[in-house]
Amino acid sequence: MDDTDIVRVLFVCMGNICRSPTAEGMFRQLVREHGLEHRIDTDSAGTHGYHVGRPADARAQAAAKARGLDISDLRARQVTRADFEVFHWIVAMDNDNLINLRAECPADLHDRIHRLLDFAPDRAESEVPDPYFGGDAGFRHVLDLVESGSRGLLKAIRDRHGF
Repeated sequence: MDDTDIVRVLFVCMGNICRSPTAEGMFRQLVREHGLEHRIDTDSAGTHGYHVGRPADARAQAAAKARGLDISDLRARQVTRADFEVFHWIVAMDNDNLINLRAECPADLHDRIHRLLDFAPDRAESEVPDPYFGGDAGFRHVLDLVESGSRGLLKAIRDRHGF
């Protein structure tokens, strides 16, 4: 298997310190559980460069750790133009970031951009809310949402790519 066989998934929120690293951590755990590390590569980024180089928010890390996820290795970065070419699946946490991504993405690659909760039809919510200005319960709720979305996303990737 060569590098072209790897499916690349990018999770995106605004600053890349709460929702998107949480989603990346959840998704990469599911990828490991299904033995697909050699087939799927993950990353996360923000549409804004507010926190470039910083680790995930301490509250996001604590909530993730309580669920057995370690996201301490992740560092914030901003989405680049190259990401639209490199990643097969670009997954926004909410409508604002979806709009921002579509505005920057070449038109012929718009089919790569998705909203995470579109893969969680069992959820009433369509967006993963930003927990930054709230309490610990918001970070736990984000984990619930990204787990549902990540499970559906993994199924969609497996169905589309045949593994």
